Amino acid sequence: MTKPLSLIRNRYLLILDLPLLGLAAIASFYLRLDGDGMQQHFQIMGVYALSAMILKLPIFYAFGLYRRFWRYAGVKDLLSIAFATLSGTALVTLWVYSVASLIFGFQAIPRSIPIIDWMLSMMFIGGMRLSIKVMARERIPWVDWNGKSHLNAKTDQEQRVLVMGAGDAGALMVREMQENPGLCKTPVGLLDDNESKKGLMIHGIPVRGTREDIPALVKNMQVDQVLIAMPTASGQAIRGVVEICRQVGVEFKTIPGIYELIDGSVSITQAREVGLEDLLRRAPVTIDKPGSLDYLNDNVVLVTGAGGSIGSELCRQIASCHPEKLLLLGHGENSIYHIQRELVEAYPALDVISFIADIRDRERLDVLFARYQPQVVFHAAAHKHVPLMEQNVAEAVANNVTGTHTLLQTSVAHDVSKFVLISTDKAVNPVNVMGCTKRLAELCVQDAAKRTGLSYAAVRFGNVLGSRGSVVPLFQAQIAEGGPVTVTHPEMERYFMTIPEAVQLVLQAGAMGKGKEIFVLDMGKQVRIAELARELIRLSGLKIGDDIEIEYTGIRPGEKLSEELFGEHENPHPTEHEKILVAQGNNQWSSQELSDHLEELRELVSAGSPSSIQHKLQEIIPTYRF
Repeated sequence: MTKPLSLIRNRYLLILDLPLLGLAAIASFYLRLDGDGMQQHFQIMGVYALSAMILKLPIFYAFGLYRRFWRYAGVKDLLSIAFATLSGTALVTLWVYSVASLIFGFQAIPRSIPIIDWMLSMMFIGGMRLSIKVMARERIPWVDWNGKSHLNAKTDQEQRVLVMGAGDAGALMVREMQENPGLCKTPVGLLDDNESKKGLMIHGIPVRGTREDIPALVKNMQVDQVLIAMPTASGQAIRGVVEICRQVGVEFKTIPGIYELIDGSVSITQAREVGLEDLLRRAPVTIDKPGSLDYLNDNVVLVTGAGGSIGSELCRQIASCHPEKLLLLGHGENSIYHIQRELVEAYPALDVISFIADIRDRERLDVLFARYQPQVVFHAAAHKHVPLMEQNVAEAVANNVTGTHTLLQTSVAHDVSKFVLISTDKAVNPVNVMGCTKRLAELCVQDAAKRTGLSYAAVRFGNVLGSRGSVVPLFQAQIAEGGPVTVTHPEMERYFMTIPEAVQLVLQAGAMGKGKEIFVLDMGKQVRIAELARELIRLSGLKIGDDIEIEYTGIRPGEKLSEELFGEHENPHPTEHEKILVAQGNNQWSSQELSDHLEELRELVSAGSPSSIQHKLQEIIPTYRF
């Protein structure tokens, strides 16, 4: 039966180690002694060299030096060589000074010889193994142990890659391409906007300049692809590189941004087409995840709306914080099934339990809470489609207001210690039913915190890129159909952030909540929807006017040109986190008054009169305009 290739290679390593160990032993005598001294020590030198060859090999085997794939050797493997050679030299020295000296009757050898022998052994044994790693990584033509020649011939599929970004991520990309020939990618250079890095070598590949050098390098070095390895760069920086690549006509890809790399790891397999979220990416914010998110560790956490865009990302990031159990609650069975399956595969040790339920069903919630006793609740379930909720006023109130109030009552009754509501910027001076219901949901959360003293809070932010209800999927579908891309108004603008970034800040805000807060995420500057459409068209390789048109259709019911993050009576206050603020001074109702309003609202919802419901909403939320 044929041995695996790695074992055949290690057998040859064992055979090569024998003469190298003998050579190291003999060389240590010649380096330590002069000609006259050597004549007196020929016998002991022979015994020492033979002992080194016999006694060190079992030590090497015990340290696993013959069970390693040296092509992927790292620091730990080099330390193993150092300790193995040290232990082997110590054993040989002990043998020679004790038993061998009595048997052969020779005098003790100089004490420096074992030290020289150890250093030479480490150099010979380590150097041979390191050469294997270098030959594999650099793809130097060599003959494998099975006799087959491996030549560094460029295949038709192989791509010459220029890596933009000479930081940690860029270095990892270069190393992975070098160590995995199956990727068919050859790094030919790195680029970095920090000009002081020019001329430096990273894993043997030079930093050849800045982004301005891309056109010349693509032409002179026959570059097939530019890989943008800048996970912490801003959207402006990414846009600059993309624009240069477009002008040159070279293929470009990127690795995910820092907010998408939840565990901090990055791999060449994550490289993807540049998306809108990359072009709008903001500079990253340091989040003290190990310390600030301890409230999730070893606790039972419930996420409502767990199958939605925000809810599913909450589940992913919470799962990485090692909760005791993660409870997924949602109304759509397919979306809950998909996120449950994803979590079970990614975190096999985590207890993930799914429930198909309505947050308005108090009896069902009581059974769930009594059985699993969640300590932390993230409430992401809501109807969010603005024009659709204008046509379904009663359902919007029943789900977003009554459902939230029912969930809060259940949470209080079952001693949930922390509750976080996912709110929206549309709750500020609302002009639509959806925004008004979310503002009322905020008031319900504040009231529950005021009555109980528990850490119940809301987190308010704007649109997120990639959600199922956002405008981006609509634009992408229109582009795929050949257009036109429809925009409601040329001046319409919205706040945008990526889903991973929003969720990380939500979890951070949840850690800071003491009770009654409405946290507001710093969304940066608003982005014009028309500009989003233009960027998506350009990313698709099309030209506006020539290949596809943009049409303006007019503002729909419930929409306004710009959103706001703070109401007219709200005062923004900073928190310990630079990207999270608190809106204060915005709750004018007592608990009894709010309870009476909610009861009357329930009766109006049951009656089903949209106009009556909206007038009641305006009475509760005076800033609501419809």
